[in-house]
Amino acid sequence: MDREYAKPLDVPALARTALMSTAHFSRRFRQEYSETPYSYLMTRRIERAKALLRRGDLSVTEVCFTVGWSSLGSFSSRFTALVGESPSAYRDRSHEDLHHVPSCQAMVITRPRKMGGGTAGKVSSFGEAKILVST
Repeated sequence: MDREYAKPLDVPALARTALMSTAHFSRRFRQEYSETPYSYLMTRRIERAKALLRRGDLSVTEVCFTVGWSSLGSFSSRFTALVGESPSAYRDRSHEDLHHVPSCQAMVITRPRKMGGGTAGKVSSFGEAKILVST
């Protein structure tokens, strides 16, 4: 899923590859990753969309289709729900604080995270607050 995030999700095919029933695969996936395969895929797509939007050379529509969504409205709604701002607002603001951070660390810093406690199903982003970089 991490490598082929732009393709449609086929849980039965993933389950067959893992030699499990679809239901058992979904249960085990949720146990290991604390989210369903679908939710995991959506998180990967949002992460990649954030990286592409930070680059600033693609329109929101181009990013939407590049990361596997077929509907701009669905992409914008999901992005806004997970990130806390619209894709165009995210693209348009400064990301200077991430310019000196390796991309693998930027992905971890900007990844939407599930909040603990009684907020099951809600997601919070670490945000991209000031990052201290030692020189």
